[in-house]
Amino acid sequence: MALHSAGAVREKKQSMAELKLRRLTELNARLREDLDRPRIKVSDACQSMINYTRTTRDYMVPSTWGNVDKREDPYAPQQSGGCCVIC
Repeated sequence: MALHSAGAVREKKQSMAELKLRRLTELNARLREDLDRPRIKVSDACQSMINYTRTTRDYMVPSTWGNVDKREDPYAPQQSGGCCVIC
């Protein structure tokens, strides 16, 4: 019986080692994917955001862009023709 239990312990240790190796291999693969992801400098990202906010009108900030014509404002309530259709 001692040989049987020693073999079982050895198999359990081996399966635990294989599980640990598989987890480390998966982690390594994820880290490699992160490393391969294209990156830009923070200063370049900030400059891009500044350029976007300066050139793209934001209708929710009239203090910066001035009042917006109701026809151009996508957030303005839509004017209906006065008719209501109930189906």
